[in-house]
Amino acid sequence: MDYIDHMQSTSIEKFAVLDFEASGLSPHGWPVEIGLSWIENGSVETWSSLIRPAPTWDLADWSPQSAAVHGIPLSDLETAPSATKVAENFLHVLGKQHLVSDAPKFELRWLSRLLQANNYDRIPLIENFHVISFALFDNYALDLLYETLERRRAPHRAGPDSARLAGAWLKAAGYQTPMKQEGRIA
Repeated sequence: MDYIDHMQSTSIEKFAVLDFEASGLSPHGWPVEIGLSWIENGSVETWSSLIRPAPTWDLADWSPQSAAVHGIPLSDLETAPSATKVAENFLHVLGKQHLVSDAPKFELRWLSRLLQANNYDRIPLIENFHVISFALFDNYALDLLYETLERRRAPHRAGPDSARLAGAWLKAAGYQTPMKQEGRIA
């Protein structure tokens, strides 16, 4: 069974969509908000949290331009849960789900920074949302998925952004021809 066949026989409920908002896009930036959304029992579930900067993160890497995009003032992070607490909560909520993101390179950077600040040396793999979407859906369902994303503007907040992607999968799932019916899996 190749990768595409494996993905096509995988339920969308085995995935969780990850999104971060960050202090900036510099190599030394750090995560300010995390969002995780998944599909459970036919609905989108979301967990998100602001992140108080870890003591090792340099506040000089705060970008006013990034703050203007996500709308999170630095002062809001002073009372946010610690990076340690957020990392623990994230790993608990994630459980055994597989991570996906529409920007895996950036999300991997922020996730690594969050987990490494808490001495976690094992960073989960983040798969590409678009690659997985093309493996899971086809025809009208795939068109509907991307039309749904096009019509719903990304709010640039981690929870709603991850929920937007998971919601598009949920909508597409309602129109996907079962792979078994098409003879693509046994």
